[in-house]
Amino acid sequence: MLPLAGMQTRRALSSLLCVMSCAWLHSGLASRHKSPVLPIHSEREPLPSKGMSGCSFGGRFYSLEDTWHPDLGEPFGVMHCVQCYCETQRGRKSKVLGKVSCKNVKRDCPEPSCDDPVLLPGQCCKTCPKGEVDRKQAEAVFDGFEYFQEKEKEDDLHKSYNDRSYLSSEDISSGESRTDFVAVLTGVTGSWLPSSSGVARARFSLTRTSLTFSITYQRIERPSRVAFLDSDGNTAFEYKTPMRDSDMICGVWKNLPQSHVRQLQAEQLRVTMTTATGRREQIEGKIIKHRALFAETFSSTLTSEKEHSGMGGIAMLTLSDTENNLHFILILQGLIQPRQRDSPLVPIRVRLQYSQHVLREIHANVTAYDPDFAEVLTDLNSRELFWLSRGQLVIAVETEGPDPRHISGFITGRKSCDTIQSVMSSGDALTAGKTGGVGSAFFHLHDNGTLDYQVQIAGLSSEVVGLTIELKPRRRSKRSVLYDLAPEFDRPSGRATGSWSRLEARHIHMLLQNELFINVATAHSQEGELRGQIRGLLYSGLEAPRHEIPIPLAGQFVAPPVLTSAGGHAWVSVDERCHLHYEIVVAGLSKADDLTVSAHLHGFAEIGELGESSTNHKRLLTGFYGSQAQGVLKDISVELLRHLDRGTAFIQVSTKVNTRGEIRGRVHVPNNCEFGTRGEVEVAEFDGLFVHDPEELKKDPHTCFFESQHHAHGSLWTPNYNNCFTCSCQKRTVICDPVICPVLTCSRTIQPEDKCCPVCLERKDPKNMKTPERLDEHPEGCYFEGDQKMHAPGSTWHPFVPPFGYIKCALCTCKGATGEVHCEKVTCPALTCSRPVRRSPSDCCKECPEEDKPLLVHADMMQADGTRHCKFGKNFYQNSDNWHPRVPLMGEMKCITCWCDHGVTKCQRKQCPVLTCSNITRREGMCCPECQDSKEEEEELMKVPEKKNSWRH
Repeated sequence: MLPLAGMQTRRALSSLLCVMSCAWLHSGLASRHKSPVLPIHSEREPLPSKGMSGCSFGGRFYSLEDTWHPDLGEPFGVMHCVQCYCETQRGRKSKVLGKVSCKNVKRDCPEPSCDDPVLLPGQCCKTCPKGEVDRKQAEAVFDGFEYFQEKEKEDDLHKSYNDRSYLSSEDISSGESRTDFVAVLTGVTGSWLPSSSGVARARFSLTRTSLTFSITYQRIERPSRVAFLDSDGNTAFEYKTPMRDSDMICGVWKNLPQSHVRQLQAEQLRVTMTTATGRREQIEGKIIKHRALFAETFSSTLTSEKEHSGMGGIAMLTLSDTENNLHFILILQGLIQPRQRDSPLVPIRVRLQYSQHVLREIHANVTAYDPDFAEVLTDLNSRELFWLSRGQLVIAVETEGPDPRHISGFITGRKSCDTIQSVMSSGDALTAGKTGGVGSAFFHLHDNGTLDYQVQIAGLSSEVVGLTIELKPRRRSKRSVLYDLAPEFDRPSGRATGSWSRLEARHIHMLLQNELFINVATAHSQEGELRGQIRGLLYSGLEAPRHEIPIPLAGQFVAPPVLTSAGGHAWVSVDERCHLHYEIVVAGLSKADDLTVSAHLHGFAEIGELGESSTNHKRLLTGFYGSQAQGVLKDISVELLRHLDRGTAFIQVSTKVNTRGEIRGRVHVPNNCEFGTRGEVEVAEFDGLFVHDPEELKKDPHTCFFESQHHAHGSLWTPNYNNCFTCSCQKRTVICDPVICPVLTCSRTIQPEDKCCPVCLERKDPKNMKTPERLDEHPEGCYFEGDQKMHAPGSTWHPFVPPFGYIKCALCTCKGATGEVHCEKVTCPALTCSRPVRRSPSDCCKECPEEDKPLLVHADMMQADGTRHCKFGKNFYQNSDNWHPRVPLMGEMKCITCWCDHGVTKCQRKQCPVLTCSNITRREGMCCPECQDSKEEEEELMKVPEKKNSWRH
């Protein structure tokens, strides 16, 4: 349960209400429309965009012409059917201003071409299920490029194995193909700098608002900086390259402005690289989209032997799926001389060579304004394929005529900053299961075709009898084993480390197309207890040590152990500033889990110390959808850093199904942060967890601004407006919960002035005279990590667990004799009524219903006790009232229920049960998926046509 009290949620919903109310006004007069008052009143955080033209919406700043889907926070989430736009307007004195306008885009959805369209998570429009439609879209991507078309594979009519995890190159959509870009960088002609001999190939991947780049270079010193130039030639972003002994540059341009994203899509951005040592050189190239990037598995950078020629090029190559045909595309720069530009066609010669011997030769013509060239080399023999796998083939391009110009380069497997890795889980095994075990592997492909590997296996139910790299099987009884890793497997450590030096060219192609698997067979599961797809993990820019074996995350490591189908691994590091970098990958959740959480994973990751003591230090890393989570945790307690250094810390991933932990792994990160970056701070109540420089807090994008103060992400505090509330900061969102007092069973109570809850007033009894002496052993009481407060000996309270707030279904007690906190589930009383009700969704126990009370009129409600009633939008609600909120453009949100809890409005989305059936569907008008029986479903749909027609998303 997440209360609708976050500052970001209030701003977003208020902004949307305001924008839509203004949009509904048809008169030209200005209207002062007051946005609805939501539970928390806080000052508006000063926007970091002062002096810039744009739009402010929901506490965020957007550049002119930006578009976005408004995020109303939990439990509403992102309104995917509402699109907002920052319009450009001219104000007084021709000043450029921004105005937000939002519209419902659902009416613009195209009509699906299939009979049974589905609504995918994160989408507004229904689409046809993956299958024939996606295959046709993938073919359309390469329409006109015959050499890159995929041949249709045989259908598997009798699959008796689990094929859920397989993700092949066929699973592409036309939208995804536009996320990859490429650039060829050569010497700049006409610059004040002398032309360079250097050539670089840059590959880019656009993910939401970040641009990841991998750059390889030749015949140039290591560049000191990489700069991106916009359409006007101005520097839009600059990246200083770390000085390493490598010909690879890896980086991320984060938070691209929407204007630059549009320029990137329109091929209007350029990238330059400049050296700082020795003879200063600069190379430059245009960033373009190219359809061949998706299928590319081999590549070559073509350079010239002439000094400062300014010539260069790249070759993108791939093998056919079933035949030994090598398809390639050449992108050439500077090869055509200026005097040849007047000729309509320029003849070139393309050669495939091995050790100066010409194996194949192609003659063709290119134009001066479009020097790209594409061709296919058919039926490569076994020697040619062998040389291709060893990186010994050369592709050379030469112009024909009296003054030929020549460039060439070796062909190797595609180079990238991405990590080739695999998570093995029982859920992805050929026969899916739930064992709680995990396997983790990562690989490195060398230019000579050697594949280094490191594999770790943990939490298995029996002894490992097989460890193999395989192809996708056509049938369970016909597994295709390519390589046996078992001889390198060390059973005591559960690890296998070695090199596969005989990869064929076909194997390299399949490896880089995500078409290989790693299988773990055990004595109890001869066909395989664990299995995982070997896939590339996009470079993130974090300082997590991907060159090391990751930390395995398994259900068997959870306390108590969980027999789950999921597995995972994580890379964790601590930098010189004592900030924690982490990357987590999860695989193997069952189909029922996937439907329940609307993705591969919906949960939260946390880090803490091992053990179940009351003083353990646990921090929320992130809540996330999908199969990955990554980020940087900056505010870490000194105690937790010590546990990381000693290897007594853990990372845990929880889901809706297993809220107390789905998978977990022990973390050991040696560090020199004994005193942290802030020094040892002796603070009794808050343990020095969130002591920050105010100026540093302002720079942190996850900081919350509340009551004129900045609060670090993950911090807790008592607000000034009411000391009986506890607030927490969760990534720019403030969540405040009222203190929930436990039910007292004593006959006499007293309300201390400095306490929020009453306490029992017990009579002095001679039998209890020794109690104070016993409690004096721990006079300070108990420290509880949840609310980060000291509690008096013998006191009881409901635990506070951020970001979920106070948990009514648990009760904690401070044991005065030991200073320990003991928490247990609340026992609900027996009820005598026949139809008990739950007064509000957050209540733990049901109650017998009371007689209906007359509703207060508006005037009476305004005079009533303000802390017992709630105002949501323009409506007032009594304590314990519940309702479905209304959102502009979307109407009533029937899958979300809000209620009034003593003056605080709280909302939560309907919790859906876990389904175990195989035929699952989701009907319009229903909040949760359900099991479908064809006959009963048809009869049910015939009975309630009105609901189906009246449903609004």
